Amino acid sequence: MSSGRAHLRAAGAVGPASYARLFPDLPAFTADESFLYALGRAGGLCDCGTSEDEAASLGSEAAGWPFFGQLIAHDITADRSALRAHLDPSELRNARSPQLNLECLYGDGPVGHPYLFQRNDPAKLLTAPGGRDLLRNGEGTAIIGDPRNDSHGLMSQMHLAFVHAHNALVDRIRVGGTAEPDVFATAARELRWHYQTAVLSEFLPSLIGSVLVDTLIRGDRRFYRPDGQAFIPLEFADAAYRYGHSQIRHRYTLNSESAPVPIFPDLIGFRPVTPDRWVDWTHLFDAAGHAPAARAKKIDGRLVSALLTLPVALTGDSEIEEFHSLAVRDLERGQGVGLPSGEAIARVLGEKPLSADEVGAVKVGWRGETPLWYYVLREADIRCRGDRLGPVGGRIVGEVLVGLLDLDPTSVRYAPEDWKPAFSLVELLTGLPSGR
Repeated sequence: MSSGRAHLRAAGAVGPASYARLFPDLPAFTADESFLYALGRAGGLCDCGTSEDEAASLGSEAAGWPFFGQLIAHDITADRSALRAHLDPSELRNARSPQLNLECLYGDGPVGHPYLFQRNDPAKLLTAPGGRDLLRNGEGTAIIGDPRNDSHGLMSQMHLAFVHAHNALVDRIRVGGTAEPDVFATAARELRWHYQTAVLSEFLPSLIGSVLVDTLIRGDRRFYRPDGQAFIPLEFADAAYRYGHSQIRHRYTLNSESAPVPIFPDLIGFRPVTPDRWVDWTHLFDAAGHAPAARAKKIDGRLVSALLTLPVALTGDSEIEEFHSLAVRDLERGQGVGLPSGEAIARVLGEKPLSADEVGAVKVGWRGETPLWYYVLREADIRCRGDRLGPVGGRIVGEVLVGLLDLDPTSVRYAPEDWKPAFSLVELLTGLPSGR
């Protein structure tokens, strides 16, 4: 493969598929729930223990990247099974196609989901009047292809930014003379290819390092090699790709007029975005001509209090207080689907596992191996100072995302050689520059 295109034929058609293990021969990690609670509950080992975004707690990457990562997650995975122990992975079903195709934005398109599109111009997506919020029903819930993109204000505003980017591309394509019956499909393809390019050239290099990205693009996928149809590995969906929970800041400044606020409860979604809560993405992504954006928190295994005490509106009622902690939910999920320990995967990769002192679980009396999710976070801190994922987390995340693009014959990896991206991610989010 060249650095820009995949020249090998995809192994087969891509469609909805179940989840499966990436390392099926490794034994499942198991621990008493008391340990998982001690690790993940408020006041536990995962608790930041402060209410401020101090410089020492912040990494090198801009604060918006975890939310772009969340958009990707919603685009390729949707497991609607309940949180419980001893899940049978063979019974899990992915309600999303395993493609980075913006299904969460387009649904089934103007014909399949016409309520997402303008009646008088069905090539364009709808927004609320004025364009500062998503279209919403009478109860304030967004009318979009994936309700999870309305879970908090930053996600709904990112979804909205992609709506505006699509509509701007429709206008550009019409000016270029594209026949009207082809306008929607052409604009959707262009946005998908720009989105996928951002994954390959901006998002992944900052998350796993450019050396590993280049290695994977050249074809060095050692573990994620589906025979035919793509699938989502559980080690990815229920552990490694949940790294972003550790990057969430205590507070976010959304625009030049707003005061810093926590993501929960202040930005909880499923309700209209008030005029003071619109997001100026130059505050969260580095952009030419603007001051440097706020930084994301380090990937270090510690979460802010807003994520350890989630609102009932997100978790539902639970008799188990610890289930209001996102960290506990991540740990329970990993154990429920039988994921191996982080140390076990490190050994398969030929990496030296973290020591017990580096993991730090001895502080709560645990001397065994480590749940994969927590291991990935601690590995990032120990091996990469919290700025990006380490060898275990980076290999899992990189192989899956690059692999999904390689397995999709409609992706940018199979674009014509003369196709070049015209816009960066921050330009897609803030408005396409004129004259390009």
